[in-house]
Amino acid sequence: MLNFLPAPLVGLIATVLMALNALLWVPILLFFALLKLIIPVKRMRLLIDPILLHIAEAWIAGNSGWMRLTQRTVWDVQGIDGLNYRSWYLVNCNHQSWVDILVLQHLFNQRIPLLKFFLKQQLIWVPVMGLAWWALDFPFMRRHSEEFLKKHPQMRGKDHATTRQACEKFALIPTSVMNFLEGTRFTPAKHQRQQSPYKHLLKPKAGGMALALNAMGDKFQAILDVTIVYPDGAPDFWQFLKGKLKHVTVRVRPLPVPQHLAQGDYAGDPAVREAYQKWVHQLWLEKDAQIEALTGPAPSPA
Repeated sequence: MLNFLPAPLVGLIATVLMALNALLWVPILLFFALLKLIIPVKRMRLLIDPILLHIAEAWIAGNSGWMRLTQRTVWDVQGIDGLNYRSWYLVNCNHQSWVDILVLQHLFNQRIPLLKFFLKQQLIWVPVMGLAWWALDFPFMRRHSEEFLKKHPQMRGKDHATTRQACEKFALIPTSVMNFLEGTRFTPAKHQRQQSPYKHLLKPKAGGMALALNAMGDKFQAILDVTIVYPDGAPDFWQFLKGKLKHVTVRVRPLPVPQHLAQGDYAGDPAVREAYQKWVHQLWLEKDAQIEALTGPAPSPA
């Protein structure tokens, strides 16, 4: 534990360790990804993809190592036992901070297959990380406003096509498809602007989950509904690096795949779309109540 050091120094050490860990694994990752790109046949993909996943898992394990070194975090976690590393999952979680991603990776690494996130197109230009996400087949989505789509109707449905193409790849080997239903990180300003009916959550967007279920509903063993609560408030990334993540509460709830919805046409059938929205609304009501119940005095460090 390095928490006896000044917080800015802890942040500097964590940043250096995080960068070194990435620089160790990303070149290896890119080497195998380029092999897959040069020889674009299914047999090569089936050979290379497990290697890429093991490299990513080693990278995440390295991140967990420097997190343990620089953080004195109390982890209150329930629901991660008994998961199947060799199955498919659709993972849903509330979203408050970039730290959510490291929390999820730390908890689920080698418990379930590697989490695959849907990312904004602009993130492909992030130095080092953008190439790594590309190598791991993370889908990059172009998010357009309704105003833009009215002016450029030919772009409508592009993200749906990207989702379907990604899910075709995910179906080849066990994968965990990660979906933040809110579509963006929670802030009080966004909550007020949306006039969200939920106390702790933004309004959910069912479209991405519906497309994933429609494409891979027969593959998913379960939907993992994850709730993350930061009793001391959601940290920004620099606060996290400085060792200020004192408490994390996580609840994981496996849910059955709603096959009656997974087999429906979300985009083309208004009745299916309404049923999805009702299902997601109920899911969000339960999550909102769970967050309310979990928001309370933090446990003492061990």
